[in-house]
Amino acid sequence: MQQASTAVPAGPGAVTTVRQPELLLADYHFDVPLDHKAPEGALIRLYAREVVAAGKSAAERERLPWLVYLQGGPGCGADRPVGRSGWLDRALDEYRVLLLDQRGTGRSTPANRQTLPLRGGPGEQAEYLSHFRADAIVRDCELIRHRLMGDRPWTVLGQSFGGFCAVNYLSHAPEGLDAVVLAGGLPAIDPGTDADAVYRTAYPRMERKTLAHYARYPRDAETVRALVRHLADHEEILTDGTRLTVPALQQLGFLLGTGDGSHRLHYLLEDAFVPTADGPRLSDAFREQVAAVLSRAATPLFSLLLESTYAQDGRATDWAAERVRAEFPAFDAGKAVAEDRPVLLTGETVHPWMLDTHAALRPLARTAELLAARTGWGPLYDTERLARNTVPVAAVIYHDDLYVDTEHSLATARAIRGVRTWVTDEFEHDGIRAGGRRVLDRLLRLARDGRG
Repeated sequence: MQQASTAVPAGPGAVTTVRQPELLLADYHFDVPLDHKAPEGALIRLYAREVVAAGKSAAERERLPWLVYLQGGPGCGADRPVGRSGWLDRALDEYRVLLLDQRGTGRSTPANRQTLPLRGGPGEQAEYLSHFRADAIVRDCELIRHRLMGDRPWTVLGQSFGGFCAVNYLSHAPEGLDAVVLAGGLPAIDPGTDADAVYRTAYPRMERKTLAHYARYPRDAETVRALVRHLADHEEILTDGTRLTVPALQQLGFLLGTGDGSHRLHYLLEDAFVPTADGPRLSDAFREQVAAVLSRAATPLFSLLLESTYAQDGRATDWAAERVRAEFPAFDAGKAVAEDRPVLLTGETVHPWMLDTHAALRPLARTAELLAARTGWGPLYDTERLARNTVPVAAVIYHDDLYVDTEHSLATARAIRGVRTWVTDEFEHDGIRAGGRRVLDRLLRLARDGRG
């Protein structure tokens, strides 16, 4: 097991600072324990980027309160800002913002097919990745907060999985929080709501989103059927080496969870076929775009750890999305084509067949299998403590969110004392990006109203 180097001081003199138009950016590095229960053991190095509005003096910057942004995922690095825009524009009115690459993502000791072999074989890799859930991310945040701010609390903005982390934060270290704002990130907190239960609510949403897309773009239903027929007779390898199978094709439904996703999917399908000397084949443009949507090269932890984010009862997740899918026969694409029915698309799901079809996951297949079979996952949320919560919390809940079940989110909002909610169908799951400044402004005002 490799260890990170000696800890880097967190003070202003220890960071690299650069300027962008309207922004001042500073790089921070922190060494933290891989296992917070064994602080004297192996270390990993975390990266975070501070963003401050340009034009403020050093003294003004030091007086600003901190807001830490926790990205969605799991397995996704923080945003890389270019200029002042979107939700960041609003945050910079009153905060210095910390964009944290959660452990294993971005520049924070990345975990992928290239780096994980440094930890040993699949068994060692799975054990290593067992320390990458929300509870560890929150412990990381607390160490960083103390190094940057001492005992002063900060505000957390949690997007999607980042919101799951923020609810864990409320459960286990609320003293570190001045306020919490959640964007599509209220998880199911009841230990009985396991991964199976999450996916039993997800497949009906996937069906609704698919049929709504076909109602908007009717010709796409026939294009998808034609693609299913084509893939039954032709092997297609995408530009990144991924093998495009029918179940992989169905995962293009992942796009339907964002505000512009239906339109992006339509434009992608428009380019599906091109005439060749050997008959119609998939166009290079389509193959390249599909590879970009389906690739897990940059975010392998999403596939390896997604189902563990729902595991709290000690049981193995055991490829929950794949097992539960069998309960929804309407998703059988071959049968849908034979019966001239619409082919239903899937969304935020992971499956064991991906370990063979997806080029970036093949070297990690055994590691993924061990994680799926792992037992002993402990609880992530303290429901009794959440019921006594005193931290101001505001949450936007998206009506019929593809990725996070609305009813689960509402139940959690009722279970956390003092949560102020905004339920809307104006945005899809990416509302904090699509609505930008307006969405964050409303959330911050809701949180402030909660102080009363």
